[in-house]
Amino acid sequence: MLEIIKEPWAWYVAGPLIGLTVPTLLIIGNKSFGISSSLRHICAACIPANINFFKYEWKKESWNLFFVLGIFFGGMIATYFLMNPEAIEVNPKLTEELATYGITDYSNLVPIQLMNFESLFTLKGFILMVVGGFLVGFGTRYAGGCTSGHAIMGLSNLQWSSLVATISFMIGGFIMANLILPIILSL
Repeated sequence: MLEIIKEPWAWYVAGPLIGLTVPTLLIIGNKSFGISSSLRHICAACIPANINFFKYEWKKESWNLFFVLGIFFGGMIATYFLMNPEAIEVNPKLTEELATYGITDYSNLVPIQLMNFESLFTLKGFILMVVGGFLVGFGTRYAGGCTSGHAIMGLSNLQWSSLVATISFMIGGFIMANLILPIILSL
């Protein structure tokens, strides 16, 4: 059984399982699926500021914090018990392209040449980790939710704004991966 869990799952198995979270959350307690709102709940609970954005009944949404904690600890458990000891398999064409930028180590989920504490103090690392993190956070807030909230929950509820947001996420991802990232990697 453990070997089945360790293997990559086909899209036609994993997709419906992820998709079933939407009706499950709606049936169990009329809850919306999304991860980015948990940061707002944490801030509302921990920051005693007089900011209107954080003045709401965050305790009613505390289930979301437990959900995110479950994702975190589930990831830790999966990393410890289910991690494949082999190097991550990367398409040979992508391996060739990334080698031109000095990225050759695929022993982690993220190339160690890009994401490590020392590279945080380089221009490339600062742009990727700090500026990229800020842009993701700003974009999530500006779009009114994250990719999981819009693409999974919003689309299943036939929300027009979620369709626009998901299309925008995809276009932005294509532009970043194909046009902007090669420029940053060549720094």
